[in-house]
Amino acid sequence: MPELPEVEVVRRGLLTHLVGATVTDVLVRDARALKRHPGSAQNFASTLSGSRIDAAVRRGKFVWCPLDSGDALVIHLGMSGQIRVVDGEPIRHERVRLVLDGQSPVAFVDQRLFGSLAIDSLVDVADGVPAGLGSESTRIPSSVTHIARDILDPALNIDALVAAFRNRTTGVKIAMLNQNLVSGIGNIYADEALWAAGIHYATPADRIRPIDYRRLFDAVRGVMSTALVAGGTSFDALYVNVNGESGYFDVSLNAYGQAGKPCARCDTLIVREPWQNRSSHFCPRCQRAVRTRR
Repeated sequence: MPELPEVEVVRRGLLTHLVGATVTDVLVRDARALKRHPGSAQNFASTLSGSRIDAAVRRGKFVWCPLDSGDALVIHLGMSGQIRVVDGEPIRHERVRLVLDGQSPVAFVDQRLFGSLAIDSLVDVADGVPAGLGSESTRIPSSVTHIARDILDPALNIDALVAAFRNRTTGVKIAMLNQNLVSGIGNIYADEALWAAGIHYATPADRIRPIDYRRLFDAVRGVMSTALVAGGTSFDALYVNVNGESGYFDVSLNAYGQAGKPCARCDTLIVREPWQNRSSHFCPRCQRAVRTRR
C-alpha cells in the first residue's frame, strides 16, 4: 500500500499536470472507482466537467483538489491506486479519465479497486489553520475531517501530539498507526522511526518521556523526508508516480524487512515478530522491551 511519501510524490506531480487545468470531459470506465462519491457516476462526471483545478492538498494519505466551484475532488489511492498522465487508448486498470483543456489527460488507475475518486463539499477546520500541505485554505473535505494532521504538516502542533500520545496506554506503535492521532504513518515508517529512536514497538505510550517522543517524531519526519527524495518506499511494482516512474527507498531501510540482518548500530540481528495481523521489525538490543504496569 502506498505510504505517505508515495502520496506526497503524487500530490507534487499533480501540481504540474493537473493544477490550473480545466476538466473538459470525464470518462467513467468503471463506476466502482466512485464508491465514495455520494451520487451516481453521471453526477460525478457532470459535476466535475467544466471545473478548474485550483490546488493539490494533502493530509495523511488523502489528497484533494479544490475546484473553482467551491467543492473538491478527493483522491484516495487505497492499496494500488495511481494517478497517471495518459494519452490515446485506455491503459490497463484505468477506471476514470479526466480530459483536460490544453494538456494530456489524467487517469485514475487502480487494479484492486480499494481507492476512489469523489466530489465532496469543503468545511472549515476546527483549529482555524491551513487544512493540509499545499494550500493556505482552512477548508477541508467533509469526508477527511476525521483524519489527523500528519508529521510533515507545518501546522502540526507537536506539544499537543506529545500530550495525546502520553494519554494513551496502548503500545506506542498502535498509537502511531492511529490516524485520529497522527495521520500517514504506516507499518514501514513506524518500524523505521522506532528503530531510529531506540524505542520498542510495544512500549506503553504513557511510559515514554516527552523528550523521547520529540526524538521519535523527529525520526518519523527524517525517514519520510529521506524517502521523499527517493520517491517513496513502495515494494509493490504497481506503484508509480504520475509519469509512470517507480521510486524505491527500500535499500536504505534499517529495520523493516531486515529480519536476520545485523543492526546498523550494534550488529545484533534484527528480529521480526507477528503483530496486529502484520509484522514488527526491531533490534532486541537497541530497542529493549518495557514491561507494562501490573
